[in-house]
Amino acid sequence: MPLDKPYQGVPGTTIFDADQSRKGYWLNQFCMSLMKAPNRERFKADERAYLDEWPMTEEQKQAVLARDLNRCIELGGNIYFLAKIGATDGKSFQQMAGSMTGMSEEEYRNMMIGGGRPSTWTPPAKEKK
Repeated sequence: MPLDKPYQGVPGTTIFDADQSRKGYWLNQFCMSLMKAPNRERFKADERAYLDEWPMTEEQKQAVLARDLNRCIELGGNIYFLAKIGATDGKSFQQMAGSMTGMSEEEYRNMMIGGGRPSTWTPPAKEKK
C-alpha cells in the first residue's frame, strides 16, 4: 500500500523520498563516483562513455549530459549527490542552484539572503475520523 504523500502538491517541488531514491539509485551512485579523481578524469575525457558504464536510464544520462539538474531531480537525483557533477565542472553549489532557478549566482544569493522565495502552498486538510 503506497504511503500518503500530502507533500506531492507543492508547486515546482520534487521531494526526495523513498520512491525517488529507488528511481535515482544509479544516477546517484554515478554522482558519488565523481568523488574520486580518476573517475572525474574519465568522465571529463568522455562523458558518454563513462555514463554508459552505469545502468541509468537514457533520460537520466541525457539530463546529466545537458546538465539539466532540474530534470535529474525529477528522475530521482538527490541535489547533494548532483552537486558532485557541479564540482567536477568547477561550479559552486550556489552557481548550480542559481542555474536551476533561472537566476544568476548573485540574484540567487540575494534571494536566499533575503529569506528565499515566498511559499503560497498550504498542506491539504487532514480528514477527521
